[in-house]
Amino acid sequence: MLPGKDIAATFNLMKVAKLYSFNDIRIEDIPIPEIGQGDALIKTHACGICSGDVMPWYIEKKAPVVIGHEPTGEIVELGSSLVTRHSSLSVGDRVFTHHHAPCFTCRLCRRGDYVQCETWKNTKIIPGGISEYILIPKINLENDTLSLPDTLSYEDGTLIEPTACVVKALKRVGVRKGDTILVIGLGVMGQLNVLLAKKYGAGRVLGADMVQFRLNKAKELGADGVIDVSKDKLIDALKNLTDGIMADVVVVGPNSAEAMKQGIECAGAGGKVLFFTPARPDEKLTIYPNELYFKDIDIITSYSCGPSDTADALEIIESGIISAERLVTHRFPIEKTAEAFRLTAEAKDSLKSVIMFE
Repeated sequence: MLPGKDIAATFNLMKVAKLYSFNDIRIEDIPIPEIGQGDALIKTHACGICSGDVMPWYIEKKAPVVIGHEPTGEIVELGSSLVTRHSSLSVGDRVFTHHHAPCFTCRLCRRGDYVQCETWKNTKIIPGGISEYILIPKINLENDTLSLPDTLSYEDGTLIEPTACVVKALKRVGVRKGDTILVIGLGVMGQLNVLLAKKYGAGRVLGADMVQFRLNKAKELGADGVIDVSKDKLIDALKNLTDGIMADVVVVGPNSAEAMKQGIECAGAGGKVLFFTPARPDEKLTIYPNELYFKDIDIITSYSCGPSDTADALEIIESGIISAERLVTHRFPIEKTAEAFRLTAEAKDSLKSVIMFE
């Protein structure tokens, strides 16, 4: 029997949260994966629920699927001792692992476009993040698995992947010193953008949402001003806050073409609009090219994150800028994954929900 296994595991079974449809998440027992040479098996300690997990069109196309891709855990079995890109790993080590890993050799990887690498797209952790045990394939282990410092909790580690997505986005958008940044949507990803904007050079950070809990949280985390879009028209309120100059950088969080359209309208001359989340697949965005052209407005996208971003995210979390204490609002056992999923989808008085394993 592997170290740390409970009685149920003596039968080589483990619990997982499997999604069959958006409203059908089941806790099932499946066999514990058997590792191969160079792979690792971790006993999962925590896994966050991502806002992307609760976009029905995005997650249901993968069903049936063991959900979750923000896990941390302890290595309980290792195919062989090895040195990763960042550190040496051994049984007993506490780790974060990304669910994808690039090859580092293709043209796209050499350009730093890791998420476009075919290897990155085809790699995965087995069977998924909300699982009592996870097999980390050799390539994921070597190319995007990080040791957790003793100073960080497993919960802190679940924030590495979402933080890395923000790191990548803010690097791509090229924040300039003193920029005014508007963050539309203040769920956990919006809050992470608020927290990191000034680190990347912003002079003023504004946030917009319709949920008072999230508006208050943004102010608590350092936003210089907030706009309650349930009461005020976003464009007019931003004009008042900026004396008509508008924002230098607009981060659009909601997955809707309408939010993207508003984001473009909020950008001032020479501004940049970052599409942080995709729109729903049936939507189209109408753009007036001359409006962009004569105002020199750039539209920038940012999808997921790569190994350089997760490494940077770990350093940021170690510095204390980001922590579970500041962002995790709800914790659930695996048996209540469906409840955690629904809470995240409601997008109201919550930020980050984490599934905790004993």
